[in-house]
Amino acid sequence: MQNILLLGAGQSATSLIQYLLSHAAENDWHLTIGEQNVELARQKSGGHPRARLITFDIKDAAQVHEEIERADMVISMLPAMFHGIAAKKCVELGKDMLTASYVSDEIKGLDEAFKAKGKHCLMELGLDPGIDHMSAMRVLDNIREEGHQLIGFESFTGGLLADDQMHDNPWKYKFTWNPRNVVLAGQGYVKFVQEGRYKYIPYHKLFQRTEVIHIPGYGYFEGYANRDSLKYLDLYNLRGIPTMYRGTLRRTGFCKGWDLFVQLGATDDTFELERVDTMTHRQFINCFLQYNPNNSIELKLAHYLDIGLESEEMYKLKWLGMFSEELVGLQKGTPAQILEHILKKKWTLTAEDRDMIVMWHKFDFMDKGVHRQIQSHLVVEGEDPVNTAMAKTVGLPLAIAARLVLQKKLFKPGVHIPTSKDIYTPILDELENMGFVMSDREVEVKV
Repeated sequence: MQNILLLGAGQSATSLIQYLLSHAAENDWHLTIGEQNVELARQKSGGHPRARLITFDIKDAAQVHEEIERADMVISMLPAMFHGIAAKKCVELGKDMLTASYVSDEIKGLDEAFKAKGKHCLMELGLDPGIDHMSAMRVLDNIREEGHQLIGFESFTGGLLADDQMHDNPWKYKFTWNPRNVVLAGQGYVKFVQEGRYKYIPYHKLFQRTEVIHIPGYGYFEGYANRDSLKYLDLYNLRGIPTMYRGTLRRTGFCKGWDLFVQLGATDDTFELERVDTMTHRQFINCFLQYNPNNSIELKLAHYLDIGLESEEMYKLKWLGMFSEELVGLQKGTPAQILEHILKKKWTLTAEDRDMIVMWHKFDFMDKGVHRQIQSHLVVEGEDPVNTAMAKTVGLPLAIAARLVLQKKLFKPGVHIPTSKDIYTPILDELENMGFVMSDREVEVKV
């Protein structure tokens, strides 16, 4: 018998839980789900006889020790800030740990300790990061093995609404992932390398510098740059490549609308606003505009942002209810927190909504002096607001990796991400058997 401890049963844990429980009897697994909201865990486990549900608090040191000690493997779906607590306890007690989140410097420093215990700490096993690493590395490794010279790599991923779900939504978007991360996206710095030149985009210009991308059968999308593409030069063994760029996909027109919030200052998370408890949506917008009692808030905003009163961007703001007299509904908050709360009112998935994941890679390489290019894409559609494309693409690669480790079909002690063949090949193979297939095509390069 093997005991798996899953910490967190949130939005992206649905498919993970279903997979583990569907394989539990044949492998003699028992799954403990630790979640603050036990009712949520109960709904997702469906009363399965091999599921044990507990109210879990990662800040309760005694409980953390007790539950990890009785487990053979820990899968953490907690917020990223808590992975370090779980990882330190796992290495102390000699337990395997898996997660979909990015590797932090804190956890990276535990590499030798995990190796000494002969245990795994496998991270970045979700979608982005996760499937993006695995699908890109498979093509990159093939290109290198064929002796070709890589000269460019670009990669974009987006969590969107399915094509038939956009209806009258002018943004063609709802939250399919952590709303806070969406609101704060791109803040800080953005850096990448293009044609051998290192490039940097300040936050206030990020959503004005987008790239149009065509996905066969799905149309056109726009992409904006992620914060730091340069760290992947070493992760993907691409040091010296002239072009390296990673970004996020949205429907065309989204970035122009989102840039309004950036220019206003409505995505700032560094200070709290006053009198939030009595603030309306309209007052929230007005607090960023100059005082002029003779002009409407709409007119002041249009002048400040240099857009027309009847423009598409203004319509998008009106559709969100940004000019309504509805109370925000918070007691306090930063501009970013208030904006997130307002957006949730219109951008939360309903029972009728389905999401969609779109991933796109572009590989440029030289083959005996000839410039060639491969484009690769993955599109996954969700079934409903619970069985989402995001839950599938985050949870399933993580679940497959857990099965491989527990069945001793994968042995790679230490802290790792899935960029090596022994990790990504079996995971991608099983995903493909389940219908998650990257479509590759060679594209003519126009000189």
